Amino acid sequence: MMGKLTAQAIAERALEIGDAEGLDAVTIRRLATDLGVTPMALYWHYKNKEQLLLGMADHLIGGFAPGPADERPWLEQLRDLTEGLIRTLRTHPCAKNVIEQIDPVAVPNFLDVWDRALGLARSGGFTPEESCLLTKYLLQSAIAIADAPVHFEAGKSTEEVAQRVRSKQFGLQSLPVEKYPHLVEMAGPMAGGLAPDVYDTFGVDLVLSGIEALAARR
Repeated sequence: MMGKLTAQAIAERALEIGDAEGLDAVTIRRLATDLGVTPMALYWHYKNKEQLLLGMADHLIGGFAPGPADERPWLEQLRDLTEGLIRTLRTHPCAKNVIEQIDPVAVPNFLDVWDRALGLARSGGFTPEESCLLTKYLLQSAIAIADAPVHFEAGKSTEEVAQRVRSKQFGLQSLPVEKYPHLVEMAGPMAGGLAPDVYDTFGVDLVLSGIEALAARR
């Protein structure tokens, strides 16, 4: 018999199931069985799957608490915010699928990150309208980078993922070289054969360099 059931414990178990088996496997009945309680005990915290997904999103982003603003340049703080969010989302293979199915405005921990990003954009001299667009693109980019092809897929072993990469690489290398010379040449990295740190660093550099260049025109 387990102790007091919390919303956080339910969300954590739901994320574990989502990581291993995909979000379709996350149901109130499955969670109740895994946690050793009745479905009614879960409805006390989450009335339906929609609320559960919001709880899952809030719980996973809650693993990243942006520090208070400091005296460092705004762009440096924005990089820390972006990299911290990527690291947090990367801990759960199902993170991108969860976020795609919810309204971020309904997730308190996401609002904390977004509000901080907006403040930093304003510090960089961007207008309110530009800051809204900038942070939307930045947060979407962070989510996409976190879901990089180098990341293990839900329910797949390391060997299964490696086999998928090899198959994709072979498929690209088998294309007619006279028609697709660059795809054939870069089949390895295109198939996902990149080190995670290279993928992440280049992705963050690409996005923030664009923001820096825009800020310099102010």
